Amino acid sequence: MTTTDFTTTILVDQTPEASFEAINNVRGWWSEDIEGPTDQVNGIFDYHFKDLHRCKIKVVELVPGKKVTWLVLDNYFNFTEDKTEWKGTTINFDISQKEDKTAIQLTHIGLVPEYECYDICKDAWTAFIRKSLYDLITTGQGQPNPKEKKGRINEEVMEKHKLQSDLN
Repeated sequence: MTTTDFTTTILVDQTPEASFEAINNVRGWWSEDIEGPTDQVNGIFDYHFKDLHRCKIKVVELVPGKKVTWLVLDNYFNFTEDKTEWKGTTINFDISQKEDKTAIQLTHIGLVPEYECYDICKDAWTAFIRKSLYDLITTGQGQPNPKEKKGRINEEVMEKHKLQSDLN
């Protein structure tokens, strides 16, 4: 069966356990403005980036060194007709050993090409996983959105897709 859910994978030299810890340090690779617990089952956290995107996410599964699963409880995009496109989708981080490396595969179940946000979200997820999370795992320093600023990754995505924010 072929799936069209968005997925991206990275390989790192660090252990599955170190990769698991980095994934759960969401403030270290996605956004410093995350509010709420990101490393507890049933923990609920809020992500927001200016007035472009905000979402409420529940941590539904944590298997140390193997898996992290989030459920998007609520979502808002200011650049799509359906402002709630992510609502009810699931974000899985599957961690596995591949010979002498650790593979981290992000699959955003429900983020499909039919969504208006797909290309923008694909570019953002790809950058946050392949650049920021990768850097956090391999160097100890990710590239999250800084508090109250654009951040390099989101700035690049905004420019590429010609997105505008009412907030500076």
